[in-house]
Amino acid sequence: MKKSADHEAGPYLSAREAAAELGVSPATLYAYVSRGLIRSEPVPGERAKRYRAEDVRALRARRAPPGSGEKRSAHANPLSWAQPVLASEISLIAEGELYYRGVRAGELARHATLETTAGLLWQTADYDAFAKDNLPVFSSELQAVREAAKESHPIDRAMAALALAGEADPGAYNKTDKGLALAAARITRAMTALIAGGEVSAKPVHLQFADAWGLDAKGAELVRMALVLLADHELNASTFTLRCAVSTGASLYDGTVAALAALKGPLHGGASSRAALQLEKLMKGDVLAEVRAQAESGERFAGFGHTIYKDWDPRAKMLLDAVEEKLGETFFTREVPDYVRTAVGVAPNIDYALAVLTHLLKLPSLAGIGLFAVGRSTGWAAHAREQMRERTLIRPRALYTGPAPKG
Repeated sequence: MKKSADHEAGPYLSAREAAAELGVSPATLYAYVSRGLIRSEPVPGERAKRYRAEDVRALRARRAPPGSGEKRSAHANPLSWAQPVLASEISLIAEGELYYRGVRAGELARHATLETTAGLLWQTADYDAFAKDNLPVFSSELQAVREAAKESHPIDRAMAALALAGEADPGAYNKTDKGLALAAARITRAMTALIAGGEVSAKPVHLQFADAWGLDAKGAELVRMALVLLADHELNASTFTLRCAVSTGASLYDGTVAALAALKGPLHGGASSRAALQLEKLMKGDVLAEVRAQAESGERFAGFGHTIYKDWDPRAKMLLDAVEEKLGETFFTREVPDYVRTAVGVAPNIDYALAVLTHLLKLPSLAGIGLFAVGRSTGWAAHAREQMRERTLIRPRALYTGPAPKG
């Protein structure tokens, strides 16, 4: 049976393939490229160029005739249905895989720490942003806020403290590449201490969490992998929020606070808490019966399905495979996902994987969103640097759909 062009193409298409998918001439294809609708890149070692498959298919969907199944509503919002709205060199989601600057995130997760992943995202090959002496300063005011908020949601605690940490950091507004990377490392270390509950340290982030949560070597390795897999995910809600904030001239600290507010929402990082509750619900009785009952009621399964990925979230697959390998667990890594996929046709996402990790390692109830925030802080910093280089304010226009003006 012949495979579809979408299946075979991978993340790139040749000029002939791109023009064929769009049903246009090469000249029209080049016009789309010149207008910024399709990204092109040189083919290494050749004179030809290759074209981003996701851009070609997005344009094809917008141009599709009525009744084709690809046409969007006239008022469909490109900000909500996964269309590119900003150029970025940081991460790529293509053909069901996630890449950080061209490196598969899953491969990094096999061996890299969050710190080395940050070095790739921040492009700090010439220096170590996580040098032992590059530690955040916790002022007496910040310590007082931290103590007062010790029983609060970890994201609330981090937001309150980071605002004060920015005031105490003399390099908070250093927007050189190195200055931003050094500030970013201080922010990641501050967030680790605030969320894990320990003191500021130069130890690798995953080991700080392991110490705070009493994990053995296997647990520490799973936390390390989770942090790397969470480091960036293209232009999600919190990252877009951060880019908007720093485009106004705000510091990386203030941009991170804005990103944390967006991350806490139940449709973003807060979904890890909903996935944990979903897991508890399934565990209360017969899992298969509960899945069937929930499917029959039409209730959505928290921790399953994703806007971008048609099948498995590759981050969830990687993390659940590691859980199975290191902990010998198969019920939550295979059977429950199979039950849900059979019932409603959706696969686990990273929130489900974090919920499983939290349950099996007996982590604090909000550990999932805490790991999410600390891991993603490295991606936020990379996007902040990229946005600051643009030196332009993000200011989209609205498609007005209200009543016509009178008079």
